[in-house]
Amino acid sequence: MRRFARALLALTAAAGCVCAGGGPEGARGPAGAPRPAQAAPSTGREREREAMVRDQLELRGIRDARVLAAMRAVPRHEFVPDGLRHLAYEDGPLPIGEGQTISQPYIVAFMAEALALAGGERVLEVGSGSGYAAAVLSRLAADVYGIELEPVLYERSVATLAALGYGNVHVRLGVGFAGWPEAAPFDAILISCAAERIPAPLWEQLRTGGRLVYPQGAAGGAQELVVVTKTPEGPRERALAPVRFVPMRRAP
Repeated sequence: MRRFARALLALTAAAGCVCAGGGPEGARGPAGAPRPAQAAPSTGREREREAMVRDQLELRGIRDARVLAAMRAVPRHEFVPDGLRHLAYEDGPLPIGEGQTISQPYIVAFMAEALALAGGERVLEVGSGSGYAAAVLSRLAADVYGIELEPVLYERSVATLAALGYGNVHVRLGVGFAGWPEAAPFDAILISCAAERIPAPLWEQLRTGGRLVYPQGAAGGAQELVVVTKTPEGPRERALAPVRFVPMRRAP
């Protein structure tokens, strides 16, 4: 129960994330897929990331060693505006422009852990924002496909990911409801905004045996972060924590 309370506190802070809910625009593999080259972090930033992982993630119950390693490795300060880089490893979201935020580190780790990635998967992220979560996922899976609604955030995230060498992250501009059919099927899907039900095209693009994590519920009402596994018999759903997210959107 204490972990759920902490999750609600942390996940409530994600209300600024972008997510698309309109029409289209635009086999689990072996673990240990090669990771892309990383840019050298700024002096002192490694110690800040280590403290972030210890104090914000491990003490709140994040246990997946691969998720913790990814959070230690990805330079979050590279995904925030220059004037806020000194706050990059604080315990909270930060504004990134267009009225949106980069999610709190704990939120990213919590949702990544829920996907239970082994290393060889193809992952779809709906609502890529700054590109930070996609960078984390890129160290946990073989390929990450992200969809971003806001043009300014899309252009910035693409440039940042390219500069840092995340060659296994592919981002497109558009709404997320229709997913990315050309890249399907996906082994895992992460939706970073609330919906009362899983959009049918996204469910169709999830392979049998795959997992989908999303905030389930209406805007302004009760919501739960759930993980849904696609089985031959149908969806198998498990509630993870009470949350509060912005709803899926049809336009910027």
